[in-house]
Amino acid sequence: MPIYAYECSACGHELEVEQSMSDAPKKTCPACRKQKLARVISGGAGFLLRGSGFYSTDNRSASYKAGEAADKKSASGGCGDACPCDV
Repeated sequence: MPIYAYECSACGHELEVEQSMSDAPKKTCPACRKQKLARVISGGAGFLLRGSGFYSTDNRSASYKAGEAADKKSASGGCGDACPCDV
C-alpha cells in the first residue's frame, strides 16, 4: 500500500499514513483536531530491486550488446557467434 504524507495548514503538524489508493484523503489533523489536513506531494522513496534474480546486465542497450559481441569475437579469435567449432 502507498504511504501518503500529510501536513496541517493550521498547526504545521506533519505525518505519514499508509492507506489504499481508493481510500478518501484524511481531513482531520490528529494534533489540533482541525479540518486543515492536506496531502503533500513528495519525491517518493525510489525503486529498489532486492533478492536473487536481478542483474545489472538484464536491460542492456542494443549498442552495448553489439560492442560486447565484437569484443568477445576479437578476444576468442574464432569466427563469431554462428561458428559451429566453438573456438
